[in-house]
Amino acid sequence: MSVFTRSGFDTFSGEFKGNTLHDQWDSRVAKVGGKVYAVFGEHEDGPPTLVFKCPQETFEILTALAGVTQAPYFAKRQWVSVSADADLPEDEVRAYIANSHRLVAAGLTKAQRAEIGL
Repeated sequence: MSVFTRSGFDTFSGEFKGNTLHDQWDSRVAKVGGKVYAVFGEHEDGPPTLVFKCPQETFEILTALAGVTQAPYFAKRQWVSVSADADLPEDEVRAYIANSHRLVAAGLTKAQRAEIGL
């Protein structure tokens, strides 16, 4: 099932410890410890998109690809928006989302991580 569908996004993100899903900002938002790590959005005027956090070095590489841009409305540069028609294989997108979960979870307090089983 494609991660670029709502059900695919829900199923994939549900594999991560501490994951919660929310309908927010006209999108489907995956959080860990109350912090956003990925967003799935459907658009009337284009393909679905996924937004996630990545390291600075990866940000530079990803945004050089067709269909990948800096995520709008996210103040920090390490958030990218990847469209379903981007020049990026879906297995790599899944790996980047998994890494985003790790990055965001690492920023939680020790107590928060213990509370959600990380």
